[in-house]
Amino acid sequence: MEKLLRFVHEHMSDDLSRLILNKARWPEIDMNLALACIESRRKLKGKVQEWHDNPDLVFPLKLSAEQCSSSATGSYKAGVAETIAATSGRKAGEWAIADLTGGFGVDSWFFSRKAGKVLYNEMQTVLCDAAVHNFRVLGAGNITISNHAIVPAAGKTAESDDMLTVSAEELLKDFRPDIIFLDPARRGEGGKKVFLIEECTPDILTLREELFSISRHILVKLSPMADISMVCSRLGSTCREVHVVSAAGECKELLIWMDREWDEDFTIRAVELDNDGGHSDFSFTTAMEKAAIPCPCPAISEGCWLFEPGKSLMKAGAFNLISERFGTGKLGVSTHYYIATDEEKAMELKRHGKVFRIISCLPLDKRSLKEAGKSYPHSEVTARNIPMDTETLRKKMGVTSGDDAHIFGLKSDKAGNLLIITARA
Repeated sequence: MEKLLRFVHEHMSDDLSRLILNKARWPEIDMNLALACIESRRKLKGKVQEWHDNPDLVFPLKLSAEQCSSSATGSYKAGVAETIAATSGRKAGEWAIADLTGGFGVDSWFFSRKAGKVLYNEMQTVLCDAAVHNFRVLGAGNITISNHAIVPAAGKTAESDDMLTVSAEELLKDFRPDIIFLDPARRGEGGKKVFLIEECTPDILTLREELFSISRHILVKLSPMADISMVCSRLGSTCREVHVVSAAGECKELLIWMDREWDEDFTIRAVELDNDGGHSDFSFTTAMEKAAIPCPCPAISEGCWLFEPGKSLMKAGAFNLISERFGTGKLGVSTHYYIATDEEKAMELKRHGKVFRIISCLPLDKRSLKEAGKSYPHSEVTARNIPMDTETLRKKMGVTSGDDAHIFGLKSDKAGNLLIITARA
């Protein structure tokens, strides 16, 4: 292991194809493993910086590095788990969580910084071996490591009764977690991506009742592409909260909190993580959104403010409630942009997305396009709900990327297609 880690450290910046071609120079090195470690470590830069910067950690699978949580999402997830444990009366640092799909181990590691004890379970032996080493290096002594594939208790047969295959009941009979965490694999046969929960591995629908017999709380991480309404419909009334988590301008994951004792409407929490470890939280129910009445859109002029919801809000679908809750006018039924006339309200909205100060508002016609391109030749451009995409709008104005302004082509139900010229607030 020491030789491998030294090799990885010394060749982090090298061309990998050259290393492969010259592997005969290092017969004592497992070159495939070394290259996987190098590629994985590169992917962790800026994602899990604490792990990237630690030269003594080993990362054997590139795909796992691509799919693992970031420090921001891992830390947030651990905070959610701590809150869940508190609903059962567990004190900080005195609760237990079982991560049944351990993978790279990032989530388990963040859980270990909040929980009293953590079970890391992973079916791939190579990842388990790496976890044994990495958790020891990281000083995570409260993590127990298990190498098993989880199958339903009812589905166990003599043929499947091997060392690597267990039911959740068998695995957890002595651990007794307060929370069970799963991040089901979202790739099917041939590495094809899947999005339906029953196509993921393990199948939560099949395991749900067995898991609930072990723990009151189940926390599930799903793809940000998953349909919230469909997922919660399939999982049933035990869905208590859905966290839509975004970071760095991208929706990263859905977290589904299932509570065995819950039988009410679920809450959606649109969460935007910031660079300082904090986050915004816009919480609502689907009933609230259905009942919300958006505010009328005011006349758009210089001095108004344009609000672009963050990715989590867009995914969560709180389109009318945003307008009602913040007193901002919605541009159109299908145009999810909002106009604020009050600077204080506009600045409050910055926690939930991007806010722009409006410089001018023009009708979207040839004259305006020419005028905007001439006045702001180096600008960012966005087109939404108009008869052209962003790139076409950019070409018609003849502008290149820059910070002169941010120009929006948007449809207003009241005023038609508009060209709104803004500056970032």
